[in-house]
Amino acid sequence: MQKLPKAHALKALAASILIAVQCVSPLMSPVQAAGLPTLGDGASSLTTGDERRLGDSIVKELYRDPDYLDDPVLQEYVEGIWLHLQDAARKNGELSQELEDRFAWTLILGKDRQVNAFALPGGYMGVYLGLISVVSSGDELASVIAHETSHITQRHIARMLAQQGKQTPLMLASMLLGALAATRSPDAAMAIMMGGPAAVMQNQLNFSRAMESEADRMGYSLMAPAGFAPQGFVGMFGKLQQASRLNDNGSWPYLRSHPLTTQRIADMDSRVPPGKRSADPVPTLEHVMMAARARVISNAGVDVRRQWAVLPRSGSFGSVSQAEQVGQLYAATLSAMYLRDWALAREMVQRLLTATAGNAQASIQAKWLNAELELKADNPQAALAALPLQSSNAPQPAPKVTASGNLAGPSLATINVVEHVAPRRPELMLRAEILLKLNQAAPVVSPLQTWVTDHPRDGSAWQTLARVWRSQGQEMRALRAEAEAQVAHYDYAAAVDRFKAAQDLARKAGAKADYFEASIIDTRLRAVEELLREQLSDKSINK
Repeated sequence: MQKLPKAHALKALAASILIAVQCVSPLMSPVQAAGLPTLGDGASSLTTGDERRLGDSIVKELYRDPDYLDDPVLQEYVEGIWLHLQDAARKNGELSQELEDRFAWTLILGKDRQVNAFALPGGYMGVYLGLISVVSSGDELASVIAHETSHITQRHIARMLAQQGKQTPLMLASMLLGALAATRSPDAAMAIMMGGPAAVMQNQLNFSRAMESEADRMGYSLMAPAGFAPQGFVGMFGKLQQASRLNDNGSWPYLRSHPLTTQRIADMDSRVPPGKRSADPVPTLEHVMMAARARVISNAGVDVRRQWAVLPRSGSFGSVSQAEQVGQLYAATLSAMYLRDWALAREMVQRLLTATAGNAQASIQAKWLNAELELKADNPQAALAALPLQSSNAPQPAPKVTASGNLAGPSLATINVVEHVAPRRPELMLRAEILLKLNQAAPVVSPLQTWVTDHPRDGSAWQTLARVWRSQGQEMRALRAEAEAQVAHYDYAAAVDRFKAAQDLARKAGAKADYFEASIIDTRLRAVEELLREQLSDKSINK
């Protein structure tokens, strides 16, 4: 096995397509050590419910990792792409009703600069900012997400586990958790990789070639129905092939979990109509802005941000395309914000507002950035004035509830117009932060309540609502919202603690207590205590 640099090796472990097997240990399997749900006899197929529970267990840890990022702007953009692809899969008959109902269909963003994306059991998808920052268009990004979506809809994880049979228990969760822990201790990561049968682990991280090809073909079939240029697949393959020829310097871990073959490249190239093979998809202004945002957020280097902040002042700025200018202005504004150079940031954002004035989606993004700037500069009144009067709405598919009471379906904002008027999530969250700063949060109570009713797995929205209620002196409701935020991230023990604190507060209030609110808390506490018992039962069974 080729020896990888220490940092790249542990990142590859954490983010690769997570399937691995190992011979049965006479002591305890790593899945048992991690306290993950029992998945039954290895000879039988993994049920959708088991796969979802395994994914929930892994994602619970991902939510705690410092690399986890909830950036409403980037989240909405990437999730919008994914929901279009899900809709195409549904129309193509590739997304069954069972998977739609039982799987989570939840996007997780990681702020790392590595170029990677991954599918997890149970319908979770992870995308790193490094990938968003290097793709040339939304179509290229869609090609990666389409590929990963096909891994999910075709249940490649469950199929691989079933193929291994009784002799090979599940390894993926313990590997992931170990790699995540090792982000704080690289030496531990190397110990995990090199100890015992770990040399075999990394070789078994990848899906089979047949499954990779199937994900390519089915992912490609989603592109046009979802509104994306199929050439995005060829463009992305070109980037991967170029990185592969450069012997992969470690910044492209996607190559290790999805190794290119000449057959895969030729297959994708042959599917593009001859007249369109050389036509690269044109990036939208919104995409170049999102790529710029991903680059700046994922790069903590002060020197690099200083360079980006003044790039639009260079003599070469006028010679680049409009899209490149917009991207540079967005990166310059955000970089200057990180550097707390408010004068420079305001100069750049004004130029950005002018450059995007004729493009509806790009203009909204520029206005949001302007409001974000003024909020960070401690000028909330100007931030409120900078917000658009009403941005176009995003699709909000209704959440589904499984038989076990778990929520399924998309949890955050998407991109089509819906019948009722509601703010988009980035605008809602930003407006709430501004009004909290102004001590005038009452106007966002109703929109936030509506949002979390429709998106009960949005932990950040619940936390914001908790802060809003606390600012109004409604401590019992604030505690309930904090509890729901913990439920959204599968930390049922913390949720029970918050619900009980709210319950105690209601008892102390006596006759002055809000009995309707107290009733909700009692009901939710019982439900979450049951989820906690199931969670603890899974751990005890595996010990």
